[in-house]
Amino acid sequence: MLALLDLLGRRWALRILWELRLAPASFQALQTRCDSMSTSVLSQRLGELRDAQLVEKDQAGRYCLTEPGARLLARLDGMDEWTQEWARRLARPTADPS
Repeated sequence: MLALLDLLGRRWALRILWELRLAPASFQALQTRCDSMSTSVLSQRLGELRDAQLVEKDQAGRYCLTEPGARLLARLDGMDEWTQEWARRLARPTADPS
């Protein structure tokens, strides 16, 4: 568990996985979707995610989630719902205690 948390806690790792959730993407498309992160960081993260068998290249050379990567993101759907609820609560005006 700690190894996974370490990997996912690295800058851009979750964002890359999130961007691949709907469809495979080329290196350049991923770079654009991830706010033009540097090529060296993207390359390093993709290598780490490939080593962890969460991402792979398809026959067209695009990056895509592996089956374990897709299962991981499916488990994060609940976190997305929680985040949206949390953001709504933060946006609500609070009563002034004075």
